[in-house]
Amino acid sequence: MSPDSVKTSVLRKTYLRILAPLFIASMLAFLDRVNVSYAALTMNADLGFDAKVYGLAAGIFFAGYVLFEVPGAILAERWSPSRWIARILFSWGAVSMLLGLVQNEWQFYLLRFMLGVCEASFYPVIYASVIPRWFVAETRSRAISITLCSLLVSAIVGAPLAGWMVGLQPFGLKGWQSLFLLEGGVTVLYGFAILLWLRDDPAQAAWLNTEEKRYLINALRAEIAVTRQQQPATLRQALAQPAVLRLCLIYFLWITGFWGFSFWMPTVIKNASGWSPLAIGLASAVPMLAALAAMLWLGHSSSRRGEKRWHVALPLLLAAAGFLIGALSDNIAVALLSVTVVAIGVYSPMGVWWSIPTTFLTGTLAAGAIGLINSVGNVGGFIGPYALGLIEAATGSHTLAYFWLSGSLLLSALLVLGLKPQAQTADNSSQTAASGGR
Repeated sequence: MSPDSVKTSVLRKTYLRILAPLFIASMLAFLDRVNVSYAALTMNADLGFDAKVYGLAAGIFFAGYVLFEVPGAILAERWSPSRWIARILFSWGAVSMLLGLVQNEWQFYLLRFMLGVCEASFYPVIYASVIPRWFVAETRSRAISITLCSLLVSAIVGAPLAGWMVGLQPFGLKGWQSLFLLEGGVTVLYGFAILLWLRDDPAQAAWLNTEEKRYLINALRAEIAVTRQQQPATLRQALAQPAVLRLCLIYFLWITGFWGFSFWMPTVIKNASGWSPLAIGLASAVPMLAALAAMLWLGHSSSRRGEKRWHVALPLLLAAAGFLIGALSDNIAVALLSVTVVAIGVYSPMGVWWSIPTTFLTGTLAAGAIGLINSVGNVGGFIGPYALGLIEAATGSHTLAYFWLSGSLLLSALLVLGLKPQAQTADNSSQTAASGGR
């Protein structure tokens, strides 16, 4: 086989054998994170939860997540990324099922916290330990973008499904209870199934022939050799790098807006329209379709142009503008326009974003750094929903909260533009080295 045909064959097989199982796992992760936003449409009234209780429970997930993010990412890199992902799926599915048995606010807080503990390090392991073992820098942005399209596919499929399930009461259960029990149960089963697909490195892949293994192993080794020459010697030094700390701040501001939007979107549409849960679920799929198209285009454009900063900053600026649109009116047409613009802005640059740290870090250093960035960012996942609940409870309106979230995303975008273009240079150097190893 020619070098180009080997490269094409390897890429096709890794998409099927690596990205496909990750895609499904990520869909389940997103469903189990945000199904609470649809359960809340009836659960809050059933259990007497007000906006502050729901906001705290939605956000406390990230407290557990942050505490175990970096240790989990490092342990997975040193042990077995595939087995760690399976463990995550099994444990968080079990906790998600228990949410269907909640009877008071303290049980709600505890299980949301434990859900964060169980899911901690899931995405850092994907970004830093799985995808870099199978995809070189040249294709990594696109691979991460495709994987993260699962978030949007999950919302497109899961929102109408969740809206429909919340309206059902099978076997005497409330709709929100069946939502938690069924989606959590599927995740538990998939935790066992994913071990049949995932492997930790190309040498273990029976589905690659000898020539394909040699190509991929040589390309990855050449890229790692270049990156290791540029990266710090220790994990502590890597985590203290100004570039890593800046990425932490950017992601914190971004995720404040992201999860503020994600957890409250169904409620905003309901308040503006008065629609049923099923209608809200169907309406929520439209913005996600737009964001999905934008994410695929951005990942392709970034890989083709070798540019990252503008591919991340411009969508964040768009999201900031979307929140301002939402602050102008409670009209349903304006609300849907705002939701669509924000969805495109906060979702679409994710794949490009998570390819940045692996351009100047590798191995345990990359796992630790990405774990730290995700941990600090997800502090915003606590602050965003909780602050929204406090602001709405205090003012009776989401207008001030929208202004706050818009400012957070605007500052995040400006900080992205202030990054040095070192990631682009690192990508080019890695591609050159990998080409020499083919």
